[in-house]
Amino acid sequence: MYLIGYDIGSSSIKAALVEASTGKTLSIKQYPESEMEIISKQTGWAEQQPEVWWDNVKIATERLLEETKVNPADIKSIGISYQMHGMVLVDKDYQVLRPSIIWCDSRAVEVGNRAFEEIGAEKCLTHLLNSPGNFTASKVKWVKDHEPEVYARIHKMLLPGDFIALRMTDRACTTVSGLSEAMLWDFKNENVASFLLENYGINESLIPEIVNTVGDQGTLTQAAADFLGLAVGTQVSYRAGDQPNNAMSLNVLNPGEIAATGGTSGVVYGIVDKPQVDPKTRVNPFIHVNHTSSDPRIGILLCVNGAGIQYSWMKQMLASEGTTYEEIERLAATAPVNSDGLRVIPFGNGAERILENENVGSQVINLHFNTHKKAHLYRAALEGIAYSFIYGVEIMQHIGMEVSVIKVGNDNLFQSAIFSNTISNVLGCKIEMLDATGAVGAAKASGVGIGFYQSLGEAFEKVVPVKVYENGQDRAAYQAGYKLWKTDLEKILAKN
Repeated sequence: MYLIGYDIGSSSIKAALVEASTGKTLSIKQYPESEMEIISKQTGWAEQQPEVWWDNVKIATERLLEETKVNPADIKSIGISYQMHGMVLVDKDYQVLRPSIIWCDSRAVEVGNRAFEEIGAEKCLTHLLNSPGNFTASKVKWVKDHEPEVYARIHKMLLPGDFIALRMTDRACTTVSGLSEAMLWDFKNENVASFLLENYGINESLIPEIVNTVGDQGTLTQAAADFLGLAVGTQVSYRAGDQPNNAMSLNVLNPGEIAATGGTSGVVYGIVDKPQVDPKTRVNPFIHVNHTSSDPRIGILLCVNGAGIQYSWMKQMLASEGTTYEEIERLAATAPVNSDGLRVIPFGNGAERILENENVGSQVINLHFNTHKKAHLYRAALEGIAYSFIYGVEIMQHIGMEVSVIKVGNDNLFQSAIFSNTISNVLGCKIEMLDATGAVGAAKASGVGIGFYQSLGEAFEKVVPVKVYENGQDRAAYQAGYKLWKTDLEKILAKN
């Protein structure tokens, strides 16, 4: 018996096949190898064609089946992870009305800001735990205001994962977790946020049927089975946004547990068991995958835009062609902790929500030409990005989150011992690196949805650390370095 999982990203589609009884991953396929096109007709806009996602799901599935030779009839469930905050609009025949406005599109910022003012901060923060912001609901309102002919034809508004499930099952539905990421869930009343819909003039009938995050979400139709090469009747039994899904894949399910990723941007996602609000809306609370009314689980998401992109830029500017990140890490390790006083502020990838939407840029501080070499620049870049993560975690601690263990995947910035040790030493916590991916996590969660596993805890109990970072003898030096870095940042913010 096998389980299949999909990760619907903005760069590519990943598909994973898992053997249910052992939890072993048979294969993971990605398509396309190069990034999918993002349509940007104006500055700040970002759109993709949902049907392209669906076509790429087909190709990834075909490659998975071709390699593994697994009989499609032995695949019993499907799980879906997807890029969050996107918007897909379909008509009564379930045809897409316009390209999806995806997560990194900023056109609806002012829409959300205006609603925050009109509705009031107190109501938004007590019911949405956030500002309406540039989330899915605000994007639908933008369409209503600027493309009324499209809006008039909307039958249902969907998230990207809802759309893929629709193509699989011919059933338009969403989840409470999804509604919370769309800023359409009223945490206080445990229902659809009708007050925001009323403010936007959006009919509540556009929201699809609500199903459980883990459980029956429909079965594969004959047309979808023929298209994908899977068996008709295969159950779709799990769906969640990529960040909650990634946290679940790392077995982050309980209060005090934190997942982190360090790609182009960085994400910290921690679990609490009651609503937590940041009055400055620097973090985003969402319903976690294992949330219930009687046993709440809320994920607090914090994003650092200027993360891995800083290190990548440094590599492009300083390293000779063909130099690997492993070689850069070895060179950076020859510089001492805190890089002989050289400090880097990494926020150079646009406005930062953790800085209350200030765009401070990236800055190199205390550079001395006779002291600092390439090694210092590389190390200072890694330390600066790590310090930005720590700065974000402090915000989460301030609103009530405890931090003891941070779990990360075996990829991106956390492969750097310098980066990981910096975070571990300053925060005084363990960082556990696990061999886990989103598509595999979605596959395993689908096994819970069909009852093969009794719980998400059981499905992920065999996910064990492959490496652990713990604070060591240089902790005082790291903490002193962070204090200086934070002082630098506060001076910059005071000038803005």
